[in-house]
Amino acid sequence: MASTPIVAPQYPAPARPAINPWVIALTVTLATFMELLDTSIANVALPHIAGGLGRSFDEVTWILTTYLVANAVVLPLSAWMSRVFGRKNYYQACVAIFTISSLLCGIAPNLPFILVARILQGIGGGGLAPVEQAILVDTFPPAKRASAFALYTVAITTAPAMGPVLGGWITDNFTWRWVFLINIPIGILSLVLTQRFVHDPPSYQAERATARDVDGKLKIDGIGIALIGLGSAALEIVLDRGQIEDWFGSRLICWLFAVAAISFTVAVFWELHHPDPVIDLRYLKIRNFAIASFFYFMYGVGMFASTTMIPQVLQELYSYRATDAGLVLGPGAFVITILAPLGAQLIQRKIVHPRVMLIGATTVIGMSLLHYSHFNLYTDYDHWAWGRAYQALGYGFFFVPLSVLAYSQLKPSQNNRASSITNFFRNWGGSFGIAFVTTMAERRQSFHQSRTGAHLTASTPFLQSALQHTTGWLETRGFSHADAVQATYGRVYQQIYAQTRFLAYMDCFHVIGVFTLVAAPLILLTKHFHVGGGKPPAEH
Repeated sequence: MASTPIVAPQYPAPARPAINPWVIALTVTLATFMELLDTSIANVALPHIAGGLGRSFDEVTWILTTYLVANAVVLPLSAWMSRVFGRKNYYQACVAIFTISSLLCGIAPNLPFILVARILQGIGGGGLAPVEQAILVDTFPPAKRASAFALYTVAITTAPAMGPVLGGWITDNFTWRWVFLINIPIGILSLVLTQRFVHDPPSYQAERATARDVDGKLKIDGIGIALIGLGSAALEIVLDRGQIEDWFGSRLICWLFAVAAISFTVAVFWELHHPDPVIDLRYLKIRNFAIASFFYFMYGVGMFASTTMIPQVLQELYSYRATDAGLVLGPGAFVITILAPLGAQLIQRKIVHPRVMLIGATTVIGMSLLHYSHFNLYTDYDHWAWGRAYQALGYGFFFVPLSVLAYSQLKPSQNNRASSITNFFRNWGGSFGIAFVTTMAERRQSFHQSRTGAHLTASTPFLQSALQHTTGWLETRGFSHADAVQATYGRVYQQIYAQTRFLAYMDCFHVIGVFTLVAAPLILLTKHFHVGGGKPPAEH
């Protein structure tokens, strides 16, 4: 009698224990916060870096430019890189590169060394924000995403605002090298936590498979990568160096602008016709996503422009220290930290629809920017701080409904590429906003100076009286007549400079505020959707 073979029972592989999604959210937000902090923390340290390395201030400004260029090149490629290497692997690689390059920046012996290190830092940092957003979208179900976006909102809005404060405090009390070395323990902690808690979801394996053909060969949109990389690098240099190089009065800027224009024009045509583009511009055919992308750009313009201008105004015209000027931004960060979770709860509980909240928030942001434009040189610290809190009242209720709107018509398989595109628009909005206010402030100051000079001639009775009074007062303090006259004219020029410079900055706030208010009604063009489910299919 033949014996029946005994077959060992087959048991399914033990499932990975469930991880609280908030642990994952906090883990990936840590590195993103660190990277966004680095976009502004080095600004106030530039004079110290110039002195430490024995270089001019103009030379060390390339420390900012190289980082922004590398960041701009890598950011749109992050979705493709995630598919090729796996999202967790790519994220960890970005954190590791960012951390190691931060160490290199901190020990840099000369300018060329730190510039190379900053390029590496930008390459590592460019993939963090879009990958984090994609991880959050896949980790939380649609009904709970608003809360995750609230955490993301706090990170991307408070980090750039905290940068000048922290950078000023570090350089005032330690050395500029710690501006970069402070990233090392945060980066190591992020790597440990990511390895422990973050995993690619099973559904993501199907998306990773689309990066290869049927034979397993990697599909590479080489032309698209080259065009987008070249165009991004050229345009970022144009925006970051344009005002310094006198814009189109510089041959370098003209050539780079031409390269950027041609590269992006060809890239748009190429990507729209490529079967597997590195950036899928066809997503912009989805109405809600396209409108949301525009408001991501607007967010970058308004937030980064105001975050740049406020410390500049206070340091240049009010003689604030870098730390004190940065502290004016503190109330805004606090307000956003409180209101973003509240906005998420109002959306998740379906008390307020995201479209309604977004319209209200955009209107408040526009009004707050116009509020700044009515300040004057006698406006005190409290009014600046309350003005920032007023602006934060809008931003606290802005980013969460905007993120919900962006993903409202997308399928789960589209989340990864969508996060790359939205961060692409946000990043370029910030670059355009900073370039706009830098240039407009110079142009409008020249305008106000010319108008002031036309109405304030040497024979103006009021000016003559003021000159005589000040000259006489200085002479009673021991000045010779010639020195008193020279000092008086110098003081008058300083007062005119301060007034015209201040008016130029207020013009910048006014223009951005008006633009924001005019754009707000675009939200009414979005398609209605249900929060947490029942969303319409994507329109391809």
